[in-house]
Amino acid sequence: MDEAKTEENKGPDHRRLGYELDLFTFSDLVGPGLPLFTPRGTILRDELLGFSDELQRKNGFQKVAIPHITKEDLYKVSGHWDKFGHELFLVKSQETKDQMVLKPMNCPHHIQIYASRPRSYRELPIRYMENTVQYRDEKKGELNGLVRVRSISIDDGHIFCRLDEIEQEFTTIMEMIKEMYRVFNMRFRARLSFRDDSEGYLGDQKNWELAQKTIEDVAKKLGLDYEIAEGEAAFYGPKIDIMVTDSLGREWQCATEQLDLVMPERFGLTYIDKDNTEQPVVMIHKALLGSFERFLSVYLEHTNGHFPLWLAPEQLRVATLNDEPAIVEMAKEVVAQAKEHGIRAELDDSNESVGKKIRDAEVMKVPYTVVIGGKEVESGQLASRGRSDLPELPASSAEELLTKLSQDAKSRK
Repeated sequence: MDEAKTEENKGPDHRRLGYELDLFTFSDLVGPGLPLFTPRGTILRDELLGFSDELQRKNGFQKVAIPHITKEDLYKVSGHWDKFGHELFLVKSQETKDQMVLKPMNCPHHIQIYASRPRSYRELPIRYMENTVQYRDEKKGELNGLVRVRSISIDDGHIFCRLDEIEQEFTTIMEMIKEMYRVFNMRFRARLSFRDDSEGYLGDQKNWELAQKTIEDVAKKLGLDYEIAEGEAAFYGPKIDIMVTDSLGREWQCATEQLDLVMPERFGLTYIDKDNTEQPVVMIHKALLGSFERFLSVYLEHTNGHFPLWLAPEQLRVATLNDEPAIVEMAKEVVAQAKEHGIRAELDDSNESVGKKIRDAEVMKVPYTVVIGGKEVESGQLASRGRSDLPELPASSAEELLTKLSQDAKSRK
């Protein structure tokens, strides 16, 4: 079998695609498991996390911001110290005797925002969201491109609510998940991750039984295709994990929604009810993408780098047929107009042949390419070359073409 065929049979590899499409890199000086995103990769990051932000804002989530380090005491109260102490990056202060750690989770920080003042039932549910980075000291041998890293970007969110609000909150999260993965054109099923009989879980057994029954009742009411996986729960509570299937038939855990009765109790979280009594609050953890790095590794291989128009780091390339001043001037004007329409456009006015320019755009998997020559200058009409997986667009004026691309990008078609 020839080398090209062998490569084809290997299937898409996100590490190779990331290099070829100039999305991310790693540095020995920075360290393993710590990806560096290029301008193109950062566009993907901003667009994906921005999509998540948009869905959450529409559903009542408010943005918060927390530091990347904390005293170890926070994680001793939450239970993370005993459970994940071996995965913590320790940070030593030169000014105090405090032992600090890089945060492996964001929930205890968000809990402190909730706990900063008394809360009334009228305020609930309170929904916090944040795109932030958390850190885990993963074993070097387990690191794998973006699939497993030491700096994990996550579209994290936490809801503080009453027991009778759980079903509605889980339903809202599931609607966001359905909308997101419909846009990504990815099928999924649900895994109800429950505890087993081992001793690695915190909290009262009765609370666990209540939480697991609540989650299964919600899954049934939502008509989810689900299975129960014992032993896959978080140490503080059961969860609905979203198992996404990619174009190669592989299954990945991405989004999640988790019910937590343990940490609110450990931190003494309450609210004042209608009768002026203090009641325990319930906490729900959620992520739509989950780990951004992990999701990007999956999506890169799912699409083989053929990003939809709205997500493509470069949406339009304008190439000149030759270096005649009128042609170059028109090409520059089209690029400027494209940017005014919010389109990510690049100009190729190099001395290469037009065939080479088109191939370069194809290699970078740019959705649409326009070649401008004397005919285009004279007629004012542009004929775009669409990527093979995208619809061809009719010849039109620059304004008509750019308006169409802008509308399609904004609608996330």
